[in-house]
Amino acid sequence: MGWLRAIRYAAWALVALLALGAAALTLGWFADGGPAGRRASPPVAAVPAMGGPFVLRDVAGATVTERDLLGRPSLLFFGFTHCPDVCPTTLGDIAGWMAELGAAADRLQVFFVTVDPERDGPGELAAYAGLFDPRIRPLRGEEADLAAIAGAWRIVYRRVPLAGGGYTMDHTATLYLVGPDGRLAGTIAPQEGAETALPKLRRLLAAS
Repeated sequence: MGWLRAIRYAAWALVALLALGAAALTLGWFADGGPAGRRASPPVAAVPAMGGPFVLRDVAGATVTERDLLGRPSLLFFGFTHCPDVCPTTLGDIAGWMAELGAAADRLQVFFVTVDPERDGPGELAAYAGLFDPRIRPLRGEEADLAAIAGAWRIVYRRVPLAGGGYTMDHTATLYLVGPDGRLAGTIAPQEGAETALPKLRRLLAAS
């Protein structure tokens, strides 16, 4: 009966592989607030309908909606100012890419949407974004506003309690490249190298 035992082992191995694959897809979409933020990019091809109505405000109080994504190429990044690792690293990367792009970067709209509106007021967001590049435009909204843009762009975020009464935020950390038609044009994974991120940005700008 050795052949039956071999079949059972093969079936168990297949189930284990499928479970691991599902877990990797689920966890790979997020960057947590801890020092070992996850860095995988979601399979965008699996979610063809991206974008939709939203209403947010910038730090000066100006309203920003999905219509502001029209006419110019844009980069969307979701994060929060208390993020200890992935967010500042990614914003630093964005600032470096913009410097590398030179004058062409002035045509790129860069939006940093906070997933932590409770702590990230206009003053905190302005000071934080200013540490990286003044062309990065921070946006915020109330919980319902955040839920609307998160749903439009398939963003997942959640509050995670910490010992001592504080909290951090888990959130999707992928950067979304948006064409002047307001549609998804590509993605950049968090902490993706300049050798692949810059060509993507140049293609976005060239097609706009």
